Amino acid sequence: MINQDDLNDLLLLRLDVLAAIYSPDPAVATVSISTASLAPSFTDKLPYTVTPYHQLGSIEQDLESTIYMLEKSLELSTPKAPASTEERAILVSVYCESQEDAIDSMDELGELARTARVTVLDSIVQRSREMSGKYLLGEGKIRELVIKALQLGATLLVFDQNLSPAQARSISKVTELKVIDRTQLILDIFARRAKTSDGKVQVELAQLKYMLPHLSGQGIHMSRLMGGIGGRGPGESKLEQDRRRIRDRISKLERTLKELSENRLQRRQKRIRSGLPIISIVGYTNAGKSTLLNTLTQSDVFTEDLLFATLDTSTRRLRFPLDREVIITDTVGFIRSLPESLLGAFRSTLEELNDANLLLHVVDCSNPKFREHVSEVEKVLDNLGLANKERLLIFNKCDRMNELKVNNPLAFMKTKHSSALLGAHMISALDRKSLTPLIAELEKRFWA
Repeated sequence: MINQDDLNDLLLLRLDVLAAIYSPDPAVATVSISTASLAPSFTDKLPYTVTPYHQLGSIEQDLESTIYMLEKSLELSTPKAPASTEERAILVSVYCESQEDAIDSMDELGELARTARVTVLDSIVQRSREMSGKYLLGEGKIRELVIKALQLGATLLVFDQNLSPAQARSISKVTELKVIDRTQLILDIFARRAKTSDGKVQVELAQLKYMLPHLSGQGIHMSRLMGGIGGRGPGESKLEQDRRRIRDRISKLERTLKELSENRLQRRQKRIRSGLPIISIVGYTNAGKSTLLNTLTQSDVFTEDLLFATLDTSTRRLRFPLDREVIITDTVGFIRSLPESLLGAFRSTLEELNDANLLLHVVDCSNPKFREHVSEVEKVLDNLGLANKERLLIFNKCDRMNELKVNNPLAFMKTKHSSALLGAHMISALDRKSLTPLIAELEKRFWA
């Protein structure tokens, strides 16, 4: 007889159906057996079904046809993914502190998945006093995750927390699924969005720096056994060869990035010598920065309702009456838990913010979490040494506030004492008429 614990262990096997194999030997005909199979969807109690016990000799069931029907029912119950998506994922998060922050972070992870054209099948959130060093999740939750992945036909697990190389390997081994974390998902989005040579170099550099500690080998062959004369082996392991190639590629990309940075410096110096004021647009991703640039300058920079829709820096001229002009640039958007590798790779691009006379901090006030977004952007600016840079707060998408019934950001402004938030403006980047007070404010600041 198989007890429930043994059955749980069996269900961890990568089988769509678990069935008891019986023997036709009459000597064991009095033995009672039962069969178990994975349920097409979660029931109120158990994610599998168990048949009543029958005497072994009395079973006349055709196991082959039964297994086929069970697999067919699982296949039919699996949600169909849109043709435009590439992966079918379950989102996973383990948190130790605020549940509200964990939910917000998971919502943002879902938006990142949508941007990466990943179909989100389900999500698992677990509160834990201490994260597991091996699986991040507890062992019971890992079992539930395996069963849910089988039922939903998932091909990918996306963790909201960054995984160590050992954790990623352990989870992938027990689930037999592709496993990535938040950083890898963001890097993949950046790789899709990078169009210019600067962007492509910076993204590849960030990817390689992330990949290097995550490399693992399947054993050591042709390795150097020890140092010194007479102790060297005939060659390097495959793992060491891969690491060496990545290090060489990183060195080459860093040299290329340095050359591109020098070219950008020359362009920046040329803009400074022109004597024109420089405005840089900063803000959380998908706050409407590129839309604002397009409306102000009548440009056609790519925009879309996705996170990191535009990655490359865009520079335009903004004309005012009386033949006055300013240079306005749109930078990459920020996000919570921005990977250090990305911030480091894009630091040379973000250095252009140092030359700006004014930072336009664009905030999506229709997002209920706009306060947290303001704080995240302020943290990144502080890390870049721009804490004292003059800035103007812009609350965008104000036309959606009544529709979404969010809190009035003006109340938020009154609770702040930072001079950077004084004189903020409410606008809709899609409505040029709403920008009139903003344009007047810019004229006042530069040509008082």
